[in-house]
Amino acid sequence: MTDLLQRVKNSIQSRLLISIGEKILVAVSGGLDSIVLLHALEKISRKYRWKITVAHFNHRLRGRASDADEKLVCKIAAKLKLPIIVESADVKSFAKKSKLSIEMAARKLRHESLARVARTRKIKTVALAHHADDQVELFFLRLLRGAGGEGLGGMKWKSPSPAEKTVSLARPLLDFSKSELQEFADENKIQFRHDATNYSSDFLRNRIRNGLLPLLRKNYQPALDKAVLRLMEIVGAESEFVGEVAKQKFKNLKHTPHPGPLPVLRGEGEKKEAARKHSFAPPKRGEGGRRPDEGIFNDLPIAIQRRVLQSQLAKFCVADFDLIEQLRGSAGKFVSVGSGLSVARDANGKLKLREQQLSEFNANELEVNLSGRAGEAVFGGIFFVWKLIGSRGRSPHRPQTEFFDADKIGGKIILRHWRTGDRFQPIGLKSPAKLQDLFTNAKIPREQRRKLILATTSVGEVFWVEGLRISENSKITPKTKRQLIWRWQNRH
Repeated sequence: MTDLLQRVKNSIQSRLLISIGEKILVAVSGGLDSIVLLHALEKISRKYRWKITVAHFNHRLRGRASDADEKLVCKIAAKLKLPIIVESADVKSFAKKSKLSIEMAARKLRHESLARVARTRKIKTVALAHHADDQVELFFLRLLRGAGGEGLGGMKWKSPSPAEKTVSLARPLLDFSKSELQEFADENKIQFRHDATNYSSDFLRNRIRNGLLPLLRKNYQPALDKAVLRLMEIVGAESEFVGEVAKQKFKNLKHTPHPGPLPVLRGEGEKKEAARKHSFAPPKRGEGGRRPDEGIFNDLPIAIQRRVLQSQLAKFCVADFDLIEQLRGSAGKFVSVGSGLSVARDANGKLKLREQQLSEFNANELEVNLSGRAGEAVFGGIFFVWKLIGSRGRSPHRPQTEFFDADKIGGKIILRHWRTGDRFQPIGLKSPAKLQDLFTNAKIPREQRRKLILATTSVGEVFWVEGLRISENSKITPKTKRQLIWRWQNRH
């Protein structure tokens, strides 16, 4: 038995990834990693009496190349005399409809397909071909997105499927490098397909793989992979410990009674009555200095507090750090978690849900004529001052001040609030995006978005949005002849 096969067998045994005589669904894309995994498991299965079924999901993203992947997987399955299930979906259409990136849409549909096949075939374990290089890439991907300990711990050797909790995902190749898999394929003359999209700079993971990691290995840490994998092991273990402690602490918390979800509030009379019934006004402190409604949440270590809240927010598919910190900071303060929904924690850390009525879009607007050399305006509680100067003059940068190409703005601007369908191209972005998506990425709470002010040209192009970067199309360039200085004073 080759070294790779022996190591795979040892990992499966020591980590209890697959039981003797178990049915396994092996996800095979047609690339190097999954083809090597399939061959390795097929050879080992003879000793452990595994019943292997091959699953292939055609994303239909690369035209004929995707069909060629499917054809190769079917050919290999037939050669190994293994049953195969092939499913496909229009990932691009699903991504557009669901407002997801292509990468996230493909992942969601792929996992749903694997879970569906597993349920149909009564298979409890799906084998995936993730390896050590994937772990390192994932670490930096999540690091750049601001993940916490649980995310930085990376993929586990065995975990529940995100699409079906009764189905387990096993990863027998997590301690193998890509080069080791390539060596095994070369030695055994294993045929596989190359995915050209792995070299596209459109995906952040590819830019990390092909740009950032080679730079770090060359100039900073030759043993980068080893160091990162060790760190992930440590962070993952500590995060798992925190999770278990948080689970036990939350079970032991004595929940103070509360009146339940608050209703949608419309009139002032209803609001006052609800405020009286659902008041979080702090009562007087008793013995020991603790108020009767404080519970023991504030006595828990901060890491445990965060995990207690995070585990409850998971049902809303929300785990934003700022949101958790807002909830952790004070009991009874409602924070928006989705369309028409907000949550608050009680004194013991238990979340309560409230429906909220979304305010309508504000149709107010103000026309500002840029006649003369300077002027001012007031709109939405904000005081604006503008000034036109030549191309060479430039005042020192001050807070709440932006500079625009005056000729690109034109002689008239409109101040208004966000409206449905608004699109904006911040400086540095290649094309306009929905303001709603930009607000989400900037983590601007839903209840604040309709209050923000934006400025458009006379033809309706948005060139400034309160709290965001300036427009790409209105920035200062070497060809600029006149500049518009735009200053504003925040609401009191």
